Amino acid sequence: MKATYKKYILAFKRPSGTSRGIMTQKETFFIILERDKKFGIGECGILRGLSVDDVPDYEERLEWTCDNIGLGKDLLWEALMSYPSIQFGVEQAFLSLNSSDPFLLFPSEFTQNNNAIPINGLIWMGDEQYMHQQIQQKLEEGFKCIKLKIGAIDFEKEIALLKSIRNKYSENEIELRVDANGAFLPSEAMHKLEHLSLFGLHSIEQPIKAGNINEMRNLCSKTPIPIALDEELIGITDVTEKEKLLQTARPQYIILKPSLVGGFKGSLEWIKIAEKLNIKWWVTSALESNIGLNAIAQWTYTLDNPLPQGLGTGGLYTNNFECPLKVKNGTLSYEKTGNWENNLIENICI
Repeated sequence: MKATYKKYILAFKRPSGTSRGIMTQKETFFIILERDKKFGIGECGILRGLSVDDVPDYEERLEWTCDNIGLGKDLLWEALMSYPSIQFGVEQAFLSLNSSDPFLLFPSEFTQNNNAIPINGLIWMGDEQYMHQQIQQKLEEGFKCIKLKIGAIDFEKEIALLKSIRNKYSENEIELRVDANGAFLPSEAMHKLEHLSLFGLHSIEQPIKAGNINEMRNLCSKTPIPIALDEELIGITDVTEKEKLLQTARPQYIILKPSLVGGFKGSLEWIKIAEKLNIKWWVTSALESNIGLNAIAQWTYTLDNPLPQGLGTGGLYTNNFECPLKVKNGTLSYEKTGNWENNLIENICI
């Protein structure tokens, strides 16, 4: 068996903003396996500035992984604890190689196009006009759950935006989630949560920066809005430490990004602990290409989680890959009429 890796730069259709800054492109890597003229592919979806494995020797570790691919999926997963995006790429690549179709990793009613996954519509930060335009577009596309990135523009303007949405649409018509990406200071967080609670929000993701566990525990115990931990999970690989975090913070939700938390296996460890503690969860992408998104979506469907998932990101790029994943009426479906690009894996290798 031979393994290689390839770097690929995804280009955003429009600069996309979070409280961490503006993104115009995203770097990603593919691990390609070849055995007996058969290919498998997995995406290592590193997110610069957020992934714990955003380190100078990242490509060296990718090369080491390819050189030691004979160790197999399980031993490599253990050896790559500090590189969760590579763990995830390896998991995908082996599933892909061992499948009759390299892009059919988890056959199900979803991949047969007999069922779809409910997803949230993602609203990027920007000026008020741009955010209103995005919201209107998502509503016209049939979304019943919308997630807004907040924390980059003036808080009062964000409050006004939420108020304008609620003046038009009730909680029964539109479910609103907000994601602060850790933008609130601990000293102001509760005050801001109280303001936000006036608008019937489903939840708020990561109101304060990760690592402030005592402040987060206090917020989670008193919050008027359910809190979902996201960045807080990044970099915690030991199962005992995972349990300690959730037992201490006691959030209402956690959010799993397989590229950031050790792939399917790492995500399932979090889910098992969360369910034991009656903490709900959902899955989101980490802005992977359609190759990684395809793997996440197929896997997520098998988990039978009824909440809207964060998997509607495939249309963000100008140079993503054609695939069967389609967003329609607020859901993600796998349409049989949609095909992967011919010789896609071979073309990536070139």
